[in-house]
Amino acid sequence: MTTRIFFTGLLVGALGLGSGLPPFFAESSPAAEANELDDQQLYEQMVTRAIDYLATRGQAEDGSFSSFAGPGVTALVTKAILQHGRSPDDPVVARALAHLETFVHPDGGINREGSLYRNYETSLGVMAFAAANEDGRYQEVLDRADAFLKGLQWGADDDTDPSDFAYGGAGYGRNARPDLSNTSFFIEALKATGNDADSEAIQRALVFVSRTQNLESEHNTTPFATKNPDGGFYYTPAAGGSSQAGETPAGGLRSYGSMTYAGLKSMIYAGVGPDDQRVQAAVEWIRAHYDLESNPGMGDSGLYYYYHTFAKALDAMGFDEFVDRDGNRHDWRAELRAALAQRQQPDGSWANENPRWLEGDASLSTGYALLALAYCRP
Repeated sequence: MTTRIFFTGLLVGALGLGSGLPPFFAESSPAAEANELDDQQLYEQMVTRAIDYLATRGQAEDGSFSSFAGPGVTALVTKAILQHGRSPDDPVVARALAHLETFVHPDGGINREGSLYRNYETSLGVMAFAAANEDGRYQEVLDRADAFLKGLQWGADDDTDPSDFAYGGAGYGRNARPDLSNTSFFIEALKATGNDADSEAIQRALVFVSRTQNLESEHNTTPFATKNPDGGFYYTPAAGGSSQAGETPAGGLRSYGSMTYAGLKSMIYAGVGPDDQRVQAAVEWIRAHYDLESNPGMGDSGLYYYYHTFAKALDAMGFDEFVDRDGNRHDWRAELRAALAQRQQPDGSWANENPRWLEGDASLSTGYALLALAYCRP
């Protein structure tokens, strides 16, 4: 589907627009064209400085990044560097991949021995190995990991009734409460191993993702859907429901930015189209909460995670420009580049002053920033 068709279908359905050029489209301005080279140079400098930081200060002798957190950070950083054109044989990448290989298990898992985070670690490992698999060197690892991940999903073995709010989701590991963050990594990993939107596992995951949205529909009859019907997404409806942003006075689960973009991205990967009410409601939430200074609903908590889900979701939607609820037009890629340029440290790294979810760790936040930048090339 082309970008223009996707935009037009979305806006006609969501905003009731007639024919003519949708407001998300705009011709490039002469000023933007004049600054294109400078933007490209700034972008390349940001990326180069970040990778140099990771190579010289972030990577340990064994090839890992922040090994105290297990293989997840190493996998995420490796994927980020590969997305910026480095070869699997680049020394920094090759050492990281060799380190990750030590976590590959015969059952297909890519995780620390005895880890409670097997889905999270394996999903990130899959993304790294898939990005390095152009010559097929990791195909066997990926095939086994694909089967392993599918076995972790709630409902994969008919052991969870579809009416259960945990159905289709993925948590940190087998039998761990499923959540939208882990499920979005799970979907992205399955996509990386070659599963299409119609795969049984991804369609099961879509059931869970739909139930994390504050939108009552045939896809979502959870008790939370009517208590805060703003179209955004929260952490999980399972085990009594939970939102990292807290509850409304009426007992609803508050939507927040990083999960709304993760939910929207996951729906697009699962084949949900622009005319679907779920997508339209999510886009409306984003129009009301477009922000690059904070993770909407969470302040500075999880800011770099937010940046990477923001970029992936808007890229998956095909948006080049975005119009917020007040009618302001946003070149989101340029704005995200600027936000990240402002926050990059003199040594090339990024780190969140709020250490929640390990974002005080410069390797992790730099990995997230690089992943976001991969979707915002000038």
